[in-house]
Amino acid sequence: MAVNKVEICGVNTSKLPLLKEEEKRKLFAQIQQGDQEAKEEYIKGNLRLVLSVMKRFHTSNENPDDLFQIGCVGLIKAINNFNPELEVKFSTYAVPMIVGEIRRFLRDNNSIRVSRSLKDTAYKAIYAKEMYRKKYLKEPTIEEIAEEIGIEKEDIVYALDAIQSPMSLQEPVYNDSGDAVYVMDQVSDKKNKEDTWVENLSLQAAMEMLEERERYIIKLRFFEGKTQMEVAEEIQISQAQVSRLEKNALKEMRQYLG
Repeated sequence: MAVNKVEICGVNTSKLPLLKEEEKRKLFAQIQQGDQEAKEEYIKGNLRLVLSVMKRFHTSNENPDDLFQIGCVGLIKAINNFNPELEVKFSTYAVPMIVGEIRRFLRDNNSIRVSRSLKDTAYKAIYAKEMYRKKYLKEPTIEEIAEEIGIEKEDIVYALDAIQSPMSLQEPVYNDSGDAVYVMDQVSDKKNKEDTWVENLSLQAAMEMLEERERYIIKLRFFEGKTQMEVAEEIQISQAQVSRLEKNALKEMRQYLG
C-alpha cells in the first residue's frame, strides 16, 4: 500500500508523532525541570499542530518550508510561555501564537527574495534566541547566539537584516484624528545646525504675525504635540474649527517664509 509522503524542511509529515494528553503532561513537567530532551520531544509531538495551522494560509505564495519554520518559532514561544496551571489545553493556547507568528511573517515579508541559506541562518538564530531567553531569562548577545549555533556573528547579522522588511520614508508611523506622522518626519538632519537655527528664528517671526488664537493653536499642535481634538477641548471650539484655523495659520506662515 502506497503512503503519501510529504516532506517539509526535510521532515516526513506522514511519520510525525502524535502525543496523548497524559504524555504531554508528563513531558511538560520534565520541561519545567529544565529537561531539553523532553522539550525536543514535546516540539516534535506538536508539529502536526503547526501543519494544521499552515493550512489556513494555503493561498499564500510563500514557500511551505518558510511557513513551517516560522510556525515552529510560534510553537516554541507557546511552549516557553505556557502555564499548565491555567487548565487550558496546550493546543488552545498555542494555535493563536502560531497563527500570529505566521501572520507577522507574511505582513513583514516583501517582494525582495532572500536566498534559502540566508533564511535558514536567520531561522536558526531566531530559534537559538528563543531557547536562550527561556533558559537564562535574558536577551542573548549576537556573540552568544553565534556560539550556540556555530555560525559567524557577521553572517547572523547579515541574515537577520536580510529578512527584515525595508521601511518607506512615506510610511505612517502614527495616525491620530487624521493627522499622520511619517517616517521622514522622524528622521532628523543633524548636518547643518546653523541652518536649523536660522530657520527657527524665521519660524518664530512667522508665528508673531498670527492672530493670538491661531498662534496658540500652532503652539499646542506642533510644539506640545496635542491632537486637534485635545486642542478643541482646551479652547472650547469644535475640531472642525481647529482644523480650519490651523490650515489658515499654516498658509499665512508659508507665505511669510516664502
